[in-house]
Amino acid sequence: MARLFVALEIPAEVASRLTLHRGGIAGARWIEPADYHLTLRFLGDVDRHMARDVDAALSDIAAAPLTVTLDQLGSFGGDKPRAVFARVQPTPQLSELQADLERAMRRLGLPPETRRFTPHVTLARLRETSPLDLADYLARHPIVQPIVFTARRFAVFSSRDSIGGGPYLLEAAYPLDPFGGFAPMRARRR
Repeated sequence: MARLFVALEIPAEVASRLTLHRGGIAGARWIEPADYHLTLRFLGDVDRHMARDVDAALSDIAAAPLTVTLDQLGSFGGDKPRAVFARVQPTPQLSELQADLERAMRRLGLPPETRRFTPHVTLARLRETSPLDLADYLARHPIVQPIVFTARRFAVFSSRDSIGGGPYLLEAAYPLDPFGGFAPMRARRR
C-alpha cells in the first residue's frame, strides 16, 4: 500500500523565497524546500486497485490554471504550536478544485476529509516550541511582498510512513486545463 495525497507543487523559485524564513525558532524541524506543497486532499494508505480508480477519477477533473498567492506566515496548534506555514490566500477557484477532488474521492468510497480546508504550505514542524518564541518568530518573519505563482497542474504524491512523511515522490500529475480531454502525465513510478 502507498500513502498518497493530492497537492499543488510549489515552483523552485517560490520555494527558494520561502527558505528565507528558515531558522530562528527553537524546536523547529524545517521541511526540505523540494518537499513544499499545498495539500488539496489527503488520501491515506491506498492499495493498487484504489490507486487506479483514483487516477481515473483525477483524470476527469477539469479546471483552469490557478493563481496562488502566499501572503503571510502562520501557525497551527494554538498554545501547543505544531507547525509553521505560509498561508495561501483562499480563492473561489482553489476552493472549487479542492471540493471537486473531495467529491471525486468520496464517490470512490474513500472516507470524507474531516478537517476544514485551510490552504497553506508547511515550512516547519514544531516540537516543544513555546507560544512566546513562536510569536516572536512570526513577528520577525513577515512576508513583506506576497509571493504569487500560477499552478498549471495538480499531482498525486506518495509519502513515507513517518513523522512529516518526506521525502515525497511524484506519482502522477494532471494538467489544469479548463477544456478537459487530457491524459495524466505519468511520473517515474507506477
